Amino acid sequence: MKLMKKVAGLGAVAMLAIGLAACGNDDGNNESSTGSDSTKSVGESVNYKITGIDPGAGIMEATERAIEEYELNDWDLVTGSGAAMTAALKKAYDKEKPIIVTGWTPHWKFAKFDLKYLDDPKGAYGGEEQIRTIARTGLAEDLPEAHKILSQFHWSEEDMGTVMVAIQDGEKEEVAAQNWIDANADKVAQWTEGVEKVDGDKITLAYVAWDSEIASHNVMKLVLEDMGYNVTLTQVEAGPMWTAVADGSADATLAAWLPVTHKTYAEKFEGKFEELGINMEGVKIGLVVPQYMDIDSIEDLKE
Repeated sequence: MKLMKKVAGLGAVAMLAIGLAACGNDDGNNESSTGSDSTKSVGESVNYKITGIDPGAGIMEATERAIEEYELNDWDLVTGSGAAMTAALKKAYDKEKPIIVTGWTPHWKFAKFDLKYLDDPKGAYGGEEQIRTIARTGLAEDLPEAHKILSQFHWSEEDMGTVMVAIQDGEKEEVAAQNWIDANADKVAQWTEGVEKVDGDKITLAYVAWDSEIASHNVMKLVLEDMGYNVTLTQVEAGPMWTAVADGSADATLAAWLPVTHKTYAEKFEGKFEELGINMEGVKIGLVVPQYMDIDSIEDLKE
């Protein structure tokens, strides 16, 4: 038997019906402000579906783990892409409909929509994470100047957010990245401090198609090019990204989310990559809902 959280009690439903009748509303539509029948549980209101992203993403593995740990036996995790997830979120949000998505910070959706993370008392998603830069073994010897730049790369969520929102608003990726670089010459100077320019040395950076990583890799591409590198960006899923760095087909990535999101890959390829440092702190993953939804914890999903 499903234990269902009532969005409103039967008494509230009766009062709502009376209120509608008093206002002359006889269309029979007793829907709440979130666009769902007020007698439905949260699970029923979203058809027991969590809208996810790419099946190989670490956040999807973490969500499968959360479903198991919280015993959400009736729930399904729907795979897709980051773009499909945000499109579904926007569609639901515009109509104040209920929706539950896999979410991470930094992401432009938190600037565009009023959202909240569901509490995770069991710690299925871990605490705050870090985005780290990793490189293939031997990069320091082969491309020492690039190795130093990548090791010195660090920026804030606000920095990344500026680039992400500009891209989301229609700016071309390289233009948004260049505009940020032009406005933050002091930070770029810290990344390139003590580095000598090269003459066309080739370097390949692999990254996942998350808006956050699109922003960081386009910025780094321009920084490296300004230092004389011939840069190739390769967009792949998380598994192939880690594999590429481990087998040397990619030189580095700025998109290693640890210690939770990419834990499986870090353990699988231990000893086959070099960690160059943390490029962003205080990042987070979890389940995200619009603020207008009457739910606060993952535990509530099984009621």
